[in-house]
Amino acid sequence: MIRIVFLGTSCSNPTVERNLSATAVQFDGKWFLFDCPEGTQRQMMQSGVSYMKLQAIFFSHFHADHFLGFPGLVATMSMHGRDAPLYVFGPKGTKEEVRKSLNLAMMRKDFEIIAREVRSGKIYEEEKMLVNAFPLKHEVPCIGFAFKEKDKAGEFQRKKALDLKIPEGPLWSRLQKGQSVKVNGKTFRPEDVMDYSKGKTGKKISVVMDTLPNESYFDAIMDSDLLVHESAFTDAHKQRAKETKHSTAFQAAEVAAKTNAKQLVLTHLSPRNKDNEKIENEARRAFGNVVVAKDLMKMEL
Repeated sequence: MIRIVFLGTSCSNPTVERNLSATAVQFDGKWFLFDCPEGTQRQMMQSGVSYMKLQAIFFSHFHADHFLGFPGLVATMSMHGRDAPLYVFGPKGTKEEVRKSLNLAMMRKDFEIIAREVRSGKIYEEEKMLVNAFPLKHEVPCIGFAFKEKDKAGEFQRKKALDLKIPEGPLWSRLQKGQSVKVNGKTFRPEDVMDYSKGKTGKKISVVMDTLPNESYFDAIMDSDLLVHESAFTDAHKQRAKETKHSTAFQAAEVAAKTNAKQLVLTHLSPRNKDNEKIENEARRAFGNVVVAKDLMKMEL
């Protein structure tokens, strides 16, 4: 199961109802954070998102409303005795921005921060998941991310392998990866020990923050089970969205429709847009399964 928590949903500045935009994803006992504006750590505490189990932070870009919560979060983790490394990913300039923010806070940290600058392709991988990055079109270098649970080809049948006298160890691993093996001169194929009827396609969550909608990132987010897309503006301010390289709710919905998303969540909303129903109805003109995110809203896949 994958759990998604919308820690904040506003853009530019927080409001009484909305903190600045950040999204947390929990998978396999670990948390992954997408952007970290001011106030994020308090939202994490309120929603049960563990900063001590936070594995990585993925920064879309370094405008203040996406980044300023980072040094405070690092300080809190240090004060609570964190010793596990923290991975930080972002566009060009990430290493310098991380360095400057920690120096400005005059902070002593007791764990390693591994900062990596990325642009596109696979940037992070574990046994059961991976994260791909893709460039967006904003006023500064900006990156989107696709979190993907790995597909499960099938279920390995331990008893069958033992009955066939295939020794436990590397040979089992090779069979699970789809490779044939030889034991005492006899060849065994994956289908001899795999139940492929129990295979499943892993879930995919795409997070698209500040961007002018364009087809350059469509392939990267294709077939998302959940598309989290910024919608800073409504159609009434479409020209302003174009000038600042942002998306409207309707445009985000068009992206969802064109990329075969199963569900769309609109976030990163301008403080001037207070009517969630109006925003949702605008998006529904292009895509049906849409919801406007609220702070601390939780979803499961």
